[in-house]
Amino acid sequence: MGVSKTQPVSAVAEAFAAGLRVFGENRVQEGLAKSRELPTEIEWHLIGPLQSNKVRAALGLFHTIHSLDRLVVAEAVEREAEKRGIAVAGFLEVNLGAEETKHGFPAEDLVETVKPLAACKHLRIVGLMAIPPLGRAAEESRPWFRRLRALRDELAARPEWAGFPGRLSMGMSDDFEVAIAEGATHVRVGTAIFGPRQAPVPDR
Repeated sequence: MGVSKTQPVSAVAEAFAAGLRVFGENRVQEGLAKSRELPTEIEWHLIGPLQSNKVRAALGLFHTIHSLDRLVVAEAVEREAEKRGIAVAGFLEVNLGAEETKHGFPAEDLVETVKPLAACKHLRIVGLMAIPPLGRAAEESRPWFRRLRALRDELAARPEWAGFPGRLSMGMSDDFEVAIAEGATHVRVGTAIFGPRQAPVPDR
């Protein structure tokens, strides 16, 4: 996926013309604004934190959310998706390094913590997402990617998660090759496609 957050519409349009079809945005309002000026064939994924009060707006565009980091948010998505009669794919964000500056479910007791979400009918949990602690080299991300894969396997082994697709959203511009080697199904690549980030667009 092309991480288009903070990038101008012209850059997204250029990437679309080159063949990219899946784009990730951090902010709901920024994604909505860009989508009005871009082809409807684009598949938009939300990769930034989602607040409960933004769920309604988010589901007007994003039907895949990589950043479900709390039960209350996931449950709000389930309720709104039910109202709309739509299906939403969700990744559970895991804070692998227990970093205070990052969102996500704690890796410890993840299986028990997220058990209530297995019963959701409109929000389908399709996998796990994580951003490893920052390292000096791509190879330092490997143990964290393996940890996320192990958590995925642990979740998939539980009977309440029968049919769980077990996708892994992990890896960015600096370490996506390592992530793919460790089983990533989705990589979030921004700088390697678009170059340095632009100034952020305010989220209203």
